[in-house]
Amino acid sequence: MNELEEIVEHLRRFSWPDYLVFIMMLLLCILIGVYFGFVQRKPSTETEYLMGGRTMMVFPIALSLIASFISGITLLGLPTEVYSFGIQYVYVALGVIGMGLVMGFIYLPVFHRLNITSTYEYLETRFDRRLRMFGSVMFTIMNIGYLPIVIYVPALAFNQVTGVNIHVITPIVCIVCVFYTCVGGLKAVVWTDVVQTFSMFGALVLVAVKGTIDLGGSNVVFRSAWDTGRLERPNFDINPTTRHTLWSQLIGGFVYWLQTNAVSQNMIQRYLSLPSVKAGRRALWIFVCGVCVLMSLCSYCGLLIYATYQKCDPLTTKLAKAKDQLLPLFVMDILRDLPGLPGLFIAGVFSAALSSLSTCLNSMSAVILEDFVKPFIKEPLSQRAVNWIMRSVVVGVGALCAALVFVVEKMGTVLQLTMSLEAITNGPLLGTFTLGILIPWVNATGALTGGIVGVLFMSWLSLKAQYAVATGAIVFPHKPMSVEECTYEFDRSSLNATVTSTMTADEIFPLYRISYMWYTFLGASVTILVSLAYTLVFGRNDPKTVAPELLAGFVQRYVHRDDEKTSAKKHTTDGQVEILNNLASDGAFKESQL
Repeated sequence: MNELEEIVEHLRRFSWPDYLVFIMMLLLCILIGVYFGFVQRKPSTETEYLMGGRTMMVFPIALSLIASFISGITLLGLPTEVYSFGIQYVYVALGVIGMGLVMGFIYLPVFHRLNITSTYEYLETRFDRRLRMFGSVMFTIMNIGYLPIVIYVPALAFNQVTGVNIHVITPIVCIVCVFYTCVGGLKAVVWTDVVQTFSMFGALVLVAVKGTIDLGGSNVVFRSAWDTGRLERPNFDINPTTRHTLWSQLIGGFVYWLQTNAVSQNMIQRYLSLPSVKAGRRALWIFVCGVCVLMSLCSYCGLLIYATYQKCDPLTTKLAKAKDQLLPLFVMDILRDLPGLPGLFIAGVFSAALSSLSTCLNSMSAVILEDFVKPFIKEPLSQRAVNWIMRSVVVGVGALCAALVFVVEKMGTVLQLTMSLEAITNGPLLGTFTLGILIPWVNATGALTGGIVGVLFMSWLSLKAQYAVATGAIVFPHKPMSVEECTYEFDRSSLNATVTSTMTADEIFPLYRISYMWYTFLGASVTILVSLAYTLVFGRNDPKTVAPELLAGFVQRYVHRDDEKTSAKKHTTDGQVEILNNLASDGAFKESQL
């Protein structure tokens, strides 16, 4: 065993108090599931299981939103991003605030008026069943690609601090998550998210405080960051190929966060479990503030790691074999002499993973039931059949996630390809919903044409761009790194190694070099523009045939300004009347709302 391997083994001193803390976190999640599944009244109806009876409280839902969105990928990836590239990414917080304003006053009221279970029910009501299937398929593809990474990344962290094989820990975590999601429904998911949110914040605060004390104060951290350009002012460059600029973070970040919050089933399902739009807006702003604080903590930890390792970069020396293992390495370095605290941190990382996984599993059960089963069943399903389907989806998707971890591990580029897959679906979905809510002149065929073209365009762009990155044709320079004061021996042959590219800079199509922060914006823009072009060529939809309930408030007032006193039902197409009446029969609408 060489010196580097000895150091790695030394840092893997995960003691029994650490294991105990980690196991207690898993047991607490199980107990919450048992409470809501067996002690309290068991969720016996679809609304109770998927929506918490639409009577959930604001603060738990807000914390659940934070935990659902901030996965282990964020907790481990954002500190590494700041360590390698500086804080330019953090200015995306401006886009998050903009998202809160737009979502709260345009998108959220529309969905809340309809009281739907699956977000994609809106697309059928506004357009037709083809659009509903398009949205549901895109959502399913995105989640199936995303969930294995949600589990794999924290498993890497666990492997870094314990040496335990990732295929030992991932099935255990999946089983725990599937259990409490399956038996407790949305209420169990939300309340485990509350515990997991506090665990995440506690873990990050612990690392930030201990690391800062060891270095001698925050002034040391900020001085080293300023000297190396990691602490920097916003970049006002208008070049879209620059990786991070103020404009890409403000505009591109706004559109990305709008998609993930305003039209994604994973998030909307939480907002719709609240009793009113006002409650949804309060939860939204708590979410915005919480996410900004959490991102700030992650960013500070990134600066802290650099201040600690500025003269001996562990990524260069391979002390951390993967970028996502950088923060766990740092944690074990500063907390290894304090039994139980490393376990608390790893529990926080897995809490983020569990919350994201349980959210997606619960949302998948809603989408599969509402969009892939009910529309194709002529006879109404019994309550027993509904319960069986919902829980079977949770178990089946959870097992699939655990199996796909093997694929993620063996194919190193899958992480990049999955992020590209997310961009492929996110933009067109946002564009399709935006057409429905803001542009009543677009009909179903136009929206579907735009969505398909958007998916094809983003598939071509993102996969080509990721290939250029993987082959070294596109390189993003890091901030200064150094190994000049390393106190241990390591393989120096990689210091001068370069990646040979089959493409030269002149051969790279300029669009391939565009920042990934613009991807969702591009996908949405292409979808909207193609749909508008189709409308111009083949004729527009009569906006007065669109029910006011399906439009944003200011669009309602513009379209129906001449007949405000006329019943909305009179101005809907026969298909929309039928769908809205079906919703009314399910308790989703009252006649007074029509």
